[in-house]
Amino acid sequence: MLEIGLLIYPGAQQAAVLGLNDLFCVANMFSQKYQKSNENLLRVTHWQQSGPQEEPECVFDTVPEAASPELSALIIPPTLREPEVVDATPELTRWLTGLREKGIILGSVCAGAFVLASTGLMDGRKMTTHWAYADLLIQRFPKIDVDANQLIIDDGDIISAGGLMSWTDLGLRLVHRLLGPTVMIDTARMLLVDPPGREQRYYSIFSPRLNHGDASVLKVQHWLQETQAKNVTMAALTSLAGLEERTFLRRFQKATGMTSTEYCQHLRVGRAQELLQFSGESFDRISWEVGYSDPGTLRKIFTRIVGLAPGEYRRRFSASQAK
Repeated sequence: MLEIGLLIYPGAQQAAVLGLNDLFCVANMFSQKYQKSNENLLRVTHWQQSGPQEEPECVFDTVPEAASPELSALIIPPTLREPEVVDATPELTRWLTGLREKGIILGSVCAGAFVLASTGLMDGRKMTTHWAYADLLIQRFPKIDVDANQLIIDDGDIISAGGLMSWTDLGLRLVHRLLGPTVMIDTARMLLVDPPGREQRYYSIFSPRLNHGDASVLKVQHWLQETQAKNVTMAALTSLAGLEERTFLRRFQKATGMTSTEYCQHLRVGRAQELLQFSGESFDRISWEVGYSDPGTLRKIFTRIVGLAPGEYRRRFSASQAK
């Protein structure tokens, strides 16, 4: 029997906890079908600290009559609290570090990444979180390689997942790892969930950094937003910023994390996403509206940034499809 633990920390989202319980229950059902046995192959336990100085203890067990719990994996679920207040206590840090040293898989979902990151276990490693929290995670833990474009990053002994509902992706990934692809696919079909393979950037919107404190760059950002980054020239940008070109390029990238060209592309693609979702205009017309005379150029940039071709994006996310 393989045991998956769920960490119940202050503010942990109960919907995700209960949803993971159900997902693993469905996986058990299919594993029993293929094994032709009534034995559970997955056991789910919940772990909680009774106090900040105490080591987490098992407070719930789907197979309480079985032998003492022995974890194969532990998931830190998401929270609806602000990530600034989500951290691991010293005792929790010691416990999680001990689990990893024993070879137990650790996983985080959404803002649960901040609990895992605060232990120091992610230093020098790649991690994802909700795209809206990516900048904060980078600021608080600069030693972590944050890639919020990815919905799930499986780094062997540590798996991180992006947004609030990506607990489904993490759960399916663990089912795949522990019970195999056939059980995973059957579980996904039963729950009407897309199997792993999505990317978080399909769902994210461009959220520029505005709190960097560089007034000259901020002035340019506001102007680009107002004009939707149309008819942009370097001369116009440097004049608006009141800076020499070399100085402007260096300060703009330091403040925003992007070159001015990349920044304009993200603004234009963001506008194209809106038009693909909420208008029936042709892609050629949309290209012209967002500042590209050549639709092929926008198509290449759109696909690189979003991860989907414009036609596929419209099929997935068009408001008319949701009616």
